[in-house]
Amino acid sequence: MIGDTETIEEFLARHASDVEEAVRQAAATEIMPRFRQLAAHEVDQKSGPHDLVTDADRRAELYLTEVLPKLLPGSVVVGEEAVHADPASYEAIQGDAPVWIVDPVDGTRQFVHGDPGFCTLVALAHRGVVRASWTFAPARGQLATAIRGQGAFLDGTRLLAGSPEPGRDLRVATSHPDYTTDEQKRALLGLWTDGVQPRACGSAGLEYLAIARGELDATAFSWEAAWDHAAGILLVEEVGGAHLTRAGEPFRITGGNVLPFTAARDAATAGRVVELLSGGA
Repeated sequence: MIGDTETIEEFLARHASDVEEAVRQAAATEIMPRFRQLAAHEVDQKSGPHDLVTDADRRAELYLTEVLPKLLPGSVVVGEEAVHADPASYEAIQGDAPVWIVDPVDGTRQFVHGDPGFCTLVALAHRGVVRASWTFAPARGQLATAIRGQGAFLDGTRLLAGSPEPGRDLRVATSHPDYTTDEQKRALLGLWTDGVQPRACGSAGLEYLAIARGELDATAFSWEAAWDHAAGILLVEEVGGAHLTRAGEPFRITGGNVLPFTAARDAATAGRVVELLSGGA
């Protein structure tokens, strides 16, 4: 267990590359062989026609659920598909054990339609703090990694988000209206104003990566499932970015956030987006 034999930092120094290999292997064995090869019986709906799950999601999560706790004895896995089957398992994020937060295929809709805009997300958190993350887009051959306090990297090259260029419209990826309450819809309407270019988001993990690369200025998301956000939140933090809820507080992976919330290239942009979201509510 962490605390008995080694710290999280010591574990990551020895095993970060092993986690990377596990993520790559899950994609190579369970995801990519099914990309653009899915049969109808391999795709199911969960909450509705826009909420899909495939055999690739299930099998990749099972692979990671078996491998990751072996690397870190005493750790637990909170995966999107396991939580769908047993919602109570989500509570492990608030526990004392190190937790692997896993989204096996983030952007399942894109995956089903043969679009390469999907990724596998893995984050290691402890007592509500994300300590490391892996964002792997196998169809694009891109791997982004972050370790708290050590920066964020894309395929080995350090990422720095910088700040939006003065005078240019802010590029903001937002939640799809189908996934928002009436109150959240009103808040998001605040982004439809001069100086902002809102658009619907794709894979949340890849939107966070776009912020870390300086290609997107901010997000405005209306849901808080940790598997969608944990990996990307750390990427944003480690490139000098910021995240805020409508209450003006940092986003918490343990939940209870005032939504929508934003992640942005810098603190000033995060504050501006929250101001617009609050004005639209």
